[in-house]
Amino acid sequence: MELKRINVYTYQILKHGNMKVPTVIYTSSKLLESIKRDRTLEQARNVACLPGIQKMAYVMPDGHQGYGFPIGGVAAFDLDEGIISPGGVGYDINCGVRLLKTDFMEKDVEAKRTELLAQIFRSVPAGVGKGGKLRLSRRVLEEVCLKGAEWAVENGYGARRDLERTEEYGRMKSADPSYLSKRAIDRGVPQLGTLGAGNHFLEIQKVDEIYDPEIAGVFGIHSLGQILVMIHCGSRGLGHQVASDYIRAMENRFRTSGLPDRELINAPIRSEMGQQYYKSMSAAVNFAFANRQMIAHWVRDVFKKIMGSSEGMDQVYDVCHNVAKFEKHDINGEEKEVCIHRKGATRSFGPGRKEIPEVYRSVGQPVIIPGSMGTASYVLAGTRQAEQLSFGSTAHGAGRMMSRHEARRRFRGEQIKQDLAEKGIELQSTSWRGIAEEAPQAYKDVDEVVKVSHEVGIGRLVVRVVPVSVMKG
Repeated sequence: MELKRINVYTYQILKHGNMKVPTVIYTSSKLLESIKRDRTLEQARNVACLPGIQKMAYVMPDGHQGYGFPIGGVAAFDLDEGIISPGGVGYDINCGVRLLKTDFMEKDVEAKRTELLAQIFRSVPAGVGKGGKLRLSRRVLEEVCLKGAEWAVENGYGARRDLERTEEYGRMKSADPSYLSKRAIDRGVPQLGTLGAGNHFLEIQKVDEIYDPEIAGVFGIHSLGQILVMIHCGSRGLGHQVASDYIRAMENRFRTSGLPDRELINAPIRSEMGQQYYKSMSAAVNFAFANRQMIAHWVRDVFKKIMGSSEGMDQVYDVCHNVAKFEKHDINGEEKEVCIHRKGATRSFGPGRKEIPEVYRSVGQPVIIPGSMGTASYVLAGTRQAEQLSFGSTAHGAGRMMSRHEARRRFRGEQIKQDLAEKGIELQSTSWRGIAEEAPQAYKDVDEVVKVSHEVGIGRLVVRVVPVSVMKG
Protein backbone atom coordinates (compact mmCIF):
# COMPACT_ATOMS: atom_id res chain seq x y z
CA MET A 1 0.00 0.00 0.00
CA GLU A 2 1.43 3.37 -1.04
CA LEU A 3 2.09 5.84 1.79
CA LYS A 4 2.76 9.52 1.21
CA ARG A 5 5.24 11.01 3.70
CA ILE A 6 3.96 14.44 4.77
CA ASN A 7 6.70 15.12 7.32
CA VAL A 8 8.97 13.18 9.66
CA TYR A 9 6.06 11.94 11.85
CA THR A 10 3.06 12.13 9.51
CA TYR A 11 2.10 9.78 6.67
CA GLN A 12 -1.01 9.65 4.54
CA ILE A 13 -2.95 7.15 2.47
CA LEU A 14 -4.39 9.32 -0.26
CA LYS A 15 -8.07 9.03 -1.08
CA HIS A 16 -8.60 6.38 -3.73
CA GLY A 17 -11.06 3.65 -4.69
CA ASN A 18 -14.01 3.59 -2.29
CA MET A 19 -12.30 5.79 0.31
CA LYS A 20 -14.45 8.78 1.24
CA VAL A 21 -11.62 10.57 3.04
CA PRO A 22 -7.83 10.23 3.25
CA THR A 23 -6.16 8.38 6.13
CA VAL A 24 -3.48 9.97 8.33
CA ILE A 25 -0.97 7.90 10.31
CA TYR A 26 1.11 9.55 13.03
CA THR A 27 4.23 7.45 13.38
CA SER A 28 8.01 7.39 13.07
CA SER A 29 10.19 5.39 10.72
CA LYS A 30 10.97 3.05 13.62
CA LEU A 31 7.31 2.46 14.56
CA LEU A 32 6.25 2.22 10.92
CA GLU A 33 8.24 -0.99 10.53
CA SER A 34 5.96 -2.84 12.97
CA ILE A 35 2.80 -1.23 11.56
CA LYS A 36 3.65 -2.61 8.13
CA ARG A 37 3.95 -6.16 9.48
CA ASP A 38 0.21 -6.48 10.21
CA ARG A 39 -3.08 -5.22 8.72
CA THR A 40 -3.08 -1.78 10.41
CA LEU A 41 -2.81 0.23 7.19
CA GLU A 42 -5.36 -1.93 5.35
CA GLN A 43 -7.79 -1.58 8.26
CA ALA A 44 -7.27 2.19 8.39
CA ARG A 45 -8.00 2.44 4.67
CA ASN A 46 -11.16 0.36 5.14
CA VAL A 47 -12.39 2.70 7.90
CA ALA A 48 -12.04 5.60 5.45
CA CYS A 49 -14.65 3.87 3.24
CA LEU A 50 -17.42 3.91 5.85
CA PRO A 51 -20.60 6.00 5.34
CA GLY A 52 -20.63 9.52 6.76
CA ILE A 53 -16.99 9.61 7.83
CA GLN A 54 -15.74 13.15 8.32
CA LYS A 55 -12.47 14.89 7.43
CA MET A 56 -9.92 12.04 7.89
CA ALA A 57 -9.45 8.58 9.38
CA TYR A 58 -6.57 8.63 11.88
CA VAL A 59 -4.09 6.13 13.28
CA MET A 60 -2.27 7.04 16.51
CA PRO A 61 1.45 6.32 17.10
CA ASP A 62 0.73 3.04 18.95
CA GLY A 63 -1.42 1.72 16.10
CA HIS A 64 -1.66 -2.00 15.41
CA GLN A 65 -4.10 -4.53 13.98
CA GLY A 66 -7.43 -4.90 15.77
CA TYR A 67 -10.95 -6.19 15.12
CA GLY A 68 -12.38 -4.08 12.28
CA PHE A 69 -10.77 -0.77 13.17
CA PRO A 70 -7.05 -0.79 13.90
CA ILE A 71 -6.22 -0.30 17.57
CA GLY A 72 -5.14 3.32 17.75
CA GLY A 73 -7.89 4.18 15.25
CA VAL A 74 -9.90 7.42 15.48
CA ALA A 75 -12.79 8.42 13.23
CA ALA A 76 -15.73 10.84 13.32
CA PHE A 77 -19.11 10.28 11.68
CA ASP A 78 -21.94 12.56 10.65
CA LEU A 79 -24.97 12.04 12.90
CA ASP A 80 -27.45 11.78 10.02
CA GLU A 81 -25.45 9.92 7.38
CA GLY A 82 -22.89 8.16 9.54
CA ILE A 83 -22.60 4.86 11.40
CA ILE A 84 -21.66 3.46 14.77
CA SER A 85 -19.58 0.29 14.81
CA PRO A 86 -18.72 -2.08 17.69
CA GLY A 87 -15.45 -2.80 15.86
CA GLY A 88 -14.67 0.92 16.12
CA VAL A 89 -15.01 0.79 19.90
CA GLY A 90 -13.57 -2.62 20.71
CA TYR A 91 -14.41 -5.53 22.98
CA ASP A 92 -12.98 -4.09 26.20
CA ILE A 93 -15.29 -1.08 26.33
CA ASN A 94 -13.77 1.76 28.39
CA CYS A 95 -10.57 -0.06 29.07
CA GLY A 96 -8.97 2.96 30.74
CA VAL A 97 -6.35 4.27 33.14
CA ARG A 98 -6.69 5.92 36.54
CA LEU A 99 -3.76 7.69 38.17
CA LEU A 100 -3.52 8.49 41.87
CA LYS A 101 -0.86 10.74 43.33
CA THR A 102 0.49 10.36 46.86
CA ASP A 103 2.50 12.54 49.24
CA PHE A 104 4.93 9.65 49.78
CA MET A 105 8.42 9.57 48.32
CA GLU A 106 10.38 6.54 47.16
CA LYS A 107 12.37 6.46 50.41
CA ASP A 108 9.11 6.34 52.41
CA VAL A 109 7.86 3.15 50.74
CA GLU A 110 11.15 1.35 50.09
CA ALA A 111 11.05 -0.76 53.26
CA LYS A 112 7.33 -1.52 52.90
CA ARG A 113 6.89 -2.00 49.16
CA THR A 114 6.81 -5.80 49.38
CA GLU A 115 4.12 -5.60 52.04
CA LEU A 116 2.20 -2.96 50.04
CA LEU A 117 2.17 -5.08 46.87
CA ALA A 118 1.22 -8.25 48.73
CA GLN A 119 -1.70 -6.53 50.46
CA ILE A 120 -2.92 -4.92 47.25
CA PHE A 121 -2.72 -8.34 45.60
CA ARG A 122 -4.98 -9.70 48.36
CA SER A 123 -7.36 -6.72 48.28
CA VAL A 124 -7.89 -6.39 44.50
CA PRO A 125 -9.07 -9.60 42.77
CA ALA A 126 -7.31 -10.27 39.46
CA GLY A 127 -7.13 -12.91 36.75
CA VAL A 128 -9.06 -14.35 33.81
CA GLY A 129 -12.75 -14.62 34.75
CA LYS A 130 -11.89 -13.74 38.33
CA GLY A 131 -14.83 -12.86 40.54
CA GLY A 132 -14.83 -9.95 42.95
CA LYS A 133 -15.57 -9.41 46.62
CA LEU A 134 -19.15 -8.36 45.96
CA ARG A 135 -22.19 -10.44 45.10
CA LEU A 136 -24.62 -8.05 43.50
CA SER A 137 -28.18 -8.56 42.37
CA ARG A 138 -29.16 -7.85 38.79
CA ARG A 139 -31.04 -4.75 39.97
CA VAL A 140 -27.98 -3.34 41.73
CA LEU A 141 -25.74 -4.07 38.74
CA GLU A 142 -28.16 -2.21 36.49
CA GLU A 143 -27.89 0.75 38.85
CA VAL A 144 -24.08 0.54 38.59
CA CYS A 145 -24.35 0.56 34.79
CA LEU A 146 -26.69 3.55 34.95
CA LYS A 147 -24.68 5.68 37.38
CA GLY A 148 -21.08 4.54 36.94
CA ALA A 149 -18.52 5.90 39.41
CA GLU A 150 -21.32 7.91 41.04
CA TRP A 151 -22.79 4.65 42.32
CA ALA A 152 -19.43 3.64 43.79
CA VAL A 153 -18.98 6.96 45.59
CA GLU A 154 -22.56 6.89 46.92
CA ASN A 155 -21.83 3.44 48.34
CA GLY A 156 -18.66 4.46 50.17
CA TYR A 157 -15.98 3.85 47.55
CA GLY A 158 -14.00 7.07 47.32
CA ALA A 159 -15.04 10.73 47.35
CA ARG A 160 -16.99 13.08 45.10
CA ARG A 161 -13.77 14.92 44.22
CA ASP A 162 -12.75 11.74 42.36
CA LEU A 163 -15.70 12.25 40.00
CA GLU A 164 -14.55 15.76 39.14
CA ARG A 165 -11.28 14.27 37.88
CA THR A 166 -12.77 11.46 35.83
CA GLU A 167 -13.60 11.68 32.13
CA GLU A 168 -17.35 12.25 31.70
CA TYR A 169 -17.32 12.81 35.49
CA GLY A 170 -17.49 9.04 35.80
CA ARG A 171 -20.86 8.61 34.16
CA MET A 172 -22.18 8.54 30.61
CA LYS A 173 -25.77 9.72 30.99
CA SER A 174 -26.77 8.03 27.73
CA ALA A 175 -26.57 4.61 29.42
CA ASP A 176 -29.65 2.40 29.42
CA PRO A 177 -29.01 -0.96 31.10
CA SER A 178 -32.37 -2.30 29.95
CA TYR A 179 -30.72 -3.03 26.58
CA LEU A 180 -28.06 -5.27 28.12
CA SER A 181 -28.52 -8.98 27.49
CA LYS A 182 -29.00 -11.41 30.35
CA ARG A 183 -25.61 -12.89 29.47
CA ALA A 184 -23.92 -9.48 29.75
CA ILE A 185 -25.48 -8.90 33.18
CA ASP A 186 -24.58 -12.42 34.31
CA ARG A 187 -20.95 -11.86 33.34
CA GLY A 188 -20.84 -8.48 35.05
CA VAL A 189 -22.43 -9.46 38.37
CA PRO A 190 -19.39 -11.27 39.83
CA GLN A 191 -16.70 -9.08 38.24
CA LEU A 192 -17.28 -5.58 39.61
CA GLY A 193 -14.18 -4.46 41.48
CA THR A 194 -11.72 -6.76 39.68
CA LEU A 195 -8.59 -6.03 37.69
CA GLY A 196 -8.88 -8.73 35.05
CA ALA A 197 -5.98 -10.09 33.01
CA GLY A 198 -4.21 -9.48 29.71
CA ASN A 199 -2.61 -6.06 29.54
CA HIS A 200 -4.45 -4.85 32.64
CA PHE A 201 -2.25 -3.97 35.59
CA LEU A 202 -1.86 -2.04 38.81
CA GLU A 203 1.48 -0.34 39.41
CA ILE A 204 3.13 1.54 42.23
CA GLN A 205 5.35 4.01 40.38
CA LYS A 206 7.84 6.77 41.07
CA VAL A 207 8.33 10.02 39.18
CA ASP A 208 11.44 9.65 37.05
CA GLU A 209 11.46 12.88 35.06
CA ILE A 210 9.47 16.11 34.99
CA TYR A 211 9.41 17.83 31.59
CA ASP A 212 6.96 20.62 32.39
CA PRO A 213 7.07 21.57 36.11
CA GLU A 214 4.24 24.11 35.80
CA ILE A 215 1.68 21.70 34.34
CA ALA A 216 2.95 18.85 36.54
CA GLY A 217 2.28 21.04 39.56
CA VAL A 218 -1.28 21.65 38.41
CA PHE A 219 -1.68 17.86 38.16
CA GLY A 220 -0.36 17.47 41.74
CA ILE A 221 2.99 16.02 40.71
CA HIS A 222 5.83 17.98 42.24
CA SER A 223 9.02 15.97 42.86
CA LEU A 224 11.31 13.33 41.43
CA GLY A 225 10.80 10.14 43.43
CA GLN A 226 7.17 10.98 44.26
CA ILE A 227 5.05 7.83 44.49
CA LEU A 228 2.03 7.39 42.19
CA VAL A 229 -0.39 4.51 41.62
CA MET A 230 -1.65 3.63 38.12
CA ILE A 231 -4.68 1.37 37.56
CA HIS A 232 -5.40 -0.02 34.07
CA CYS A 233 -8.57 -2.07 33.57
CA GLY A 234 -11.95 -1.99 31.87
CA SER A 235 -15.49 -3.36 31.71
CA ARG A 236 -14.48 -7.02 32.02
CA GLY A 237 -16.85 -9.70 30.69
CA LEU A 238 -19.82 -7.34 30.59
CA GLY A 239 -18.23 -5.05 28.01
CA HIS A 240 -16.98 -8.00 25.97
CA GLN A 241 -20.49 -9.42 25.87
CA VAL A 242 -21.99 -6.10 24.75
CA ALA A 243 -19.59 -6.08 21.79
CA SER A 244 -20.33 -9.72 20.94
CA ASP A 245 -24.11 -9.24 21.23
CA TYR A 246 -24.27 -6.23 18.92
CA ILE A 247 -21.80 -7.53 16.35
CA ARG A 248 -24.06 -10.57 16.00
CA ALA A 249 -27.26 -8.48 16.01
CA MET A 250 -25.95 -6.09 13.37
CA GLU A 251 -24.76 -8.97 11.18
CA ASN A 252 -28.28 -10.44 11.36
CA ARG A 253 -29.95 -7.10 10.64
CA PHE A 254 -27.63 -5.52 8.07
CA ARG A 255 -25.74 -6.87 5.10
CA THR A 256 -21.99 -7.33 5.32
CA SER A 257 -21.54 -7.89 1.59
CA GLY A 258 -20.95 -4.21 0.80
CA LEU A 259 -18.37 -3.70 3.52
CA PRO A 260 -14.62 -3.66 2.85
CA ASP A 261 -14.31 -5.97 5.88
CA ARG A 262 -17.18 -7.81 7.59
CA GLU A 263 -15.59 -6.92 10.96
CA LEU A 264 -16.66 -3.33 10.24
CA ILE A 265 -20.34 -4.28 10.60
CA ASN A 266 -22.26 -1.24 11.81
CA ALA A 267 -25.63 0.43 12.14
CA PRO A 268 -26.71 3.94 11.18
CA ILE A 269 -26.27 6.18 14.22
CA ARG A 270 -29.91 7.32 14.12
CA SER A 271 -31.29 3.80 13.69
CA GLU A 272 -32.99 1.90 16.50
CA MET A 273 -30.16 -0.63 16.66
CA GLY A 274 -27.51 2.07 16.50
CA GLN A 275 -29.10 3.81 19.48
CA GLN A 276 -29.50 0.56 21.40
CA TYR A 277 -25.82 -0.25 20.92
CA TYR A 278 -24.78 3.24 22.00
CA LYS A 279 -26.88 3.03 25.17
CA SER A 280 -25.56 -0.47 25.95
CA MET A 281 -21.99 0.62 25.27
CA SER A 282 -22.52 3.59 27.62
CA ALA A 283 -23.73 1.17 30.32
CA ALA A 284 -20.49 -0.82 29.91
CA VAL A 285 -18.49 2.42 30.07
CA ASN A 286 -20.16 3.17 33.40
CA PHE A 287 -19.42 -0.33 34.71
CA ALA A 288 -15.73 0.27 33.96
CA PHE A 289 -15.75 3.66 35.70
CA ALA A 290 -17.27 2.07 38.82
CA ASN A 291 -14.76 -0.78 38.57
CA ARG A 292 -11.75 1.55 38.65
CA GLN A 293 -13.36 3.67 41.36
CA MET A 294 -13.66 0.67 43.68
CA ILE A 295 -10.12 -0.54 42.99
CA ALA A 296 -8.76 2.94 43.74
CA HIS A 297 -10.66 2.93 47.04
CA TRP A 298 -9.15 -0.41 48.07
CA VAL A 299 -5.66 0.80 47.13
CA ARG A 300 -6.11 3.81 49.41
CA ASP A 301 -7.23 1.47 52.19
CA VAL A 302 -4.04 -0.57 51.76
CA PHE A 303 -1.83 2.51 51.94
CA LYS A 304 -3.65 3.65 55.07
CA LYS A 305 -3.13 0.25 56.67
CA ILE A 306 0.52 -0.25 55.69
CA MET A 307 1.82 3.33 55.53
CA GLY A 308 -0.38 4.73 58.29
CA SER A 309 -2.15 7.27 56.07
CA SER A 310 -3.85 7.71 52.72
CA GLU A 311 -3.97 11.49 53.02
CA GLY A 312 -2.95 13.19 49.80
CA MET A 313 -3.89 10.20 47.63
CA ASP A 314 -5.94 12.35 45.31
CA GLN A 315 -6.90 11.30 41.84
CA VAL A 316 -4.94 12.95 39.04
CA TYR A 317 -7.35 11.77 36.35
CA ASP A 318 -9.17 8.78 34.85
CA VAL A 319 -9.20 8.44 31.05
CA CYS A 320 -11.15 6.09 28.77
CA HIS A 321 -10.05 4.13 25.77
CA ASN A 322 -12.41 2.16 23.52
CA VAL A 323 -15.46 4.39 23.40
CA ALA A 324 -17.80 6.23 21.03
CA LYS A 325 -19.03 9.70 22.03
CA PHE A 326 -20.95 12.63 20.66
CA GLU A 327 -18.62 15.63 20.63
CA LYS A 328 -18.35 18.97 18.86
CA HIS A 329 -15.38 19.42 16.56
CA ASP A 330 -14.22 21.68 13.77
CA ILE A 331 -15.21 20.08 10.47
CA ASN A 332 -13.99 22.10 7.50
CA GLY A 333 -14.17 25.37 9.41
CA GLU A 334 -17.53 24.80 11.08
CA GLU A 335 -18.31 23.46 14.55
CA LYS A 336 -20.29 20.27 14.16
CA GLU A 337 -21.46 17.53 16.51
CA VAL A 338 -20.18 14.15 15.37
CA CYS A 339 -19.89 10.61 16.70
CA ILE A 340 -16.22 10.04 17.57
CA HIS A 341 -14.89 6.50 17.72
CA ARG A 342 -11.67 6.17 19.74
CA LYS A 343 -10.42 2.60 19.71
CA GLY A 344 -7.23 2.20 21.69
CA ALA A 345 -6.88 5.98 21.74
CA THR A 346 -7.00 8.57 24.51
CA ARG A 347 -8.90 11.85 24.47
CA SER A 348 -6.41 14.74 24.43
CA PHE A 349 -8.41 17.94 24.78
CA GLY A 350 -6.49 21.19 25.04
CA PRO A 351 -6.96 24.21 27.31
CA GLY A 352 -10.42 25.74 27.43
CA ARG A 353 -12.62 22.76 26.53
CA LYS A 354 -15.67 22.66 28.78
CA GLU A 355 -15.39 18.86 29.11
CA ILE A 356 -12.16 19.28 31.12
CA PRO A 357 -12.40 19.70 34.91
CA GLU A 358 -12.10 23.35 35.88
CA VAL A 359 -8.89 22.69 37.82
CA TYR A 360 -7.18 21.60 34.57
CA ARG A 361 -8.97 23.82 32.07
CA SER A 362 -6.12 26.31 31.80
CA VAL A 363 -3.50 23.68 30.88
CA GLY A 364 -5.39 20.89 29.10
CA GLN A 365 -6.59 17.53 30.34
CA PRO A 366 -4.17 14.97 31.78
CA VAL A 367 -3.38 12.24 29.25
CA ILE A 368 -2.11 8.99 30.77
CA ILE A 369 -0.10 6.68 28.51
CA PRO A 370 0.99 3.43 30.19
CA GLY A 371 3.97 1.49 28.95
CA SER A 372 4.45 -2.26 28.90
CA MET A 373 5.35 -4.30 31.96
CA GLY A 374 8.54 -2.98 33.56
CA THR A 375 8.93 0.04 31.26
CA ALA A 376 8.19 3.72 31.77
CA SER A 377 4.73 5.28 31.55
CA TYR A 378 3.91 8.90 30.81
CA VAL A 379 1.61 11.75 31.74
CA LEU A 380 0.98 14.27 28.98
CA ALA A 381 -1.34 17.25 28.64
CA GLY A 382 -3.93 17.59 25.90
CA THR A 383 -3.44 20.31 23.30
CA ARG A 384 -5.54 22.58 21.13
CA GLN A 385 -3.43 21.31 18.24
CA ALA A 386 -4.74 17.78 18.86
CA GLU A 387 -8.27 19.06 18.34
CA GLN A 388 -7.26 20.10 14.82
CA LEU A 389 -5.00 17.14 14.02
CA SER A 390 -6.78 14.12 15.51
CA PHE A 391 -10.21 15.13 16.86
CA GLY A 392 -8.52 15.71 20.23
CA SER A 393 -6.93 12.24 20.45
CA THR A 394 -3.56 10.63 21.02
CA ALA A 395 -2.02 7.22 21.77
CA HIS A 396 -3.32 5.02 24.61
CA GLY A 397 -0.22 2.97 25.41
CA ALA A 398 2.80 1.24 23.94
CA GLY A 399 0.78 -0.91 21.50
CA ARG A 400 1.41 -4.59 20.84
CA MET A 401 3.71 -5.72 18.05
CA MET A 402 3.69 -9.46 18.86
CA SER A 403 0.76 -11.82 19.36
CA ARG A 404 0.17 -13.37 22.76
CA HIS A 405 0.75 -16.81 21.23
CA GLU A 406 4.14 -15.74 19.89
CA ALA A 407 5.05 -14.13 23.22
CA ARG A 408 4.24 -17.37 25.06
CA ARG A 409 6.39 -19.28 22.59
CA ARG A 410 9.38 -16.98 23.01
CA PHE A 411 9.35 -15.97 26.68
CA ARG A 412 9.03 -17.57 30.14
CA GLY A 413 7.19 -15.78 32.91
CA GLU A 414 9.73 -16.91 35.51
CA GLN A 415 12.60 -15.34 33.55
CA ILE A 416 10.71 -12.07 33.07
CA LYS A 417 10.05 -11.84 36.79
CA GLN A 418 13.74 -12.41 37.47
CA ASP A 419 14.72 -9.76 34.91
CA LEU A 420 12.41 -7.22 36.57
CA ALA A 421 13.75 -8.10 40.02
CA GLU A 422 17.27 -7.35 38.78
CA LYS A 423 16.02 -3.88 37.84
CA GLY A 424 14.56 -3.42 41.33
CA ILE A 425 10.95 -3.98 40.22
CA GLU A 426 8.70 -6.34 42.19
CA LEU A 427 6.09 -8.35 40.32
CA GLN A 428 3.09 -10.36 41.45
CA SER A 429 0.77 -12.10 39.03
CA THR A 430 -1.88 -14.80 38.96
CA SER A 431 -0.07 -16.84 36.26
CA TRP A 432 3.32 -17.35 34.62
CA ARG A 433 1.56 -17.63 31.27
CA GLY A 434 0.03 -14.19 31.72
CA ILE A 435 3.44 -12.71 32.44
CA ALA A 436 4.92 -14.31 29.30
CA GLU A 437 2.08 -12.92 27.16
CA GLU A 438 2.76 -9.42 28.48
CA ALA A 439 6.55 -9.50 28.05
CA PRO A 440 7.92 -6.00 27.43
CA GLN A 441 9.44 -7.26 24.17
CA ALA A 442 5.90 -7.95 22.85
CA TYR A 443 5.18 -4.22 22.80
CA LYS A 444 6.36 -1.18 20.89
CA ASP A 445 8.80 1.24 22.48
CA VAL A 446 6.57 3.52 24.59
CA ASP A 447 9.30 6.19 24.63
CA GLU A 448 9.08 6.36 20.85
CA VAL A 449 5.26 6.40 20.89
CA VAL A 450 5.22 9.32 23.31
CA LYS A 451 7.94 11.14 21.41
CA VAL A 452 5.78 11.04 18.27
CA SER A 453 2.73 12.31 20.18
CA HIS A 454 4.76 15.19 21.59
CA GLU A 455 6.50 16.12 18.34
CA VAL A 456 3.30 16.01 16.28
CA GLY A 457 1.58 18.13 18.94
CA ILE A 458 -1.27 15.77 19.85
CA GLY A 459 -0.01 15.56 23.44
CA ARG A 460 2.46 17.61 25.48
CA LEU A 461 5.05 15.78 27.60
CA VAL A 462 4.66 16.49 31.31
CA VAL A 463 5.99 13.61 33.43
CA ARG A 464 7.72 10.24 33.03
CA VAL A 465 7.19 7.57 35.68
CA VAL A 466 8.79 4.15 36.19
CA PRO A 467 7.47 1.12 38.12
CA VAL A 468 8.47 0.20 41.64
CA SER A 469 5.99 -2.69 42.01
CA VAL A 470 3.72 -4.33 39.40
CA MET A 471 0.55 -6.39 39.84
CA LYS A 472 -0.72 -8.33 36.81
CA GLY A 473 -3.76 -10.49 36.34
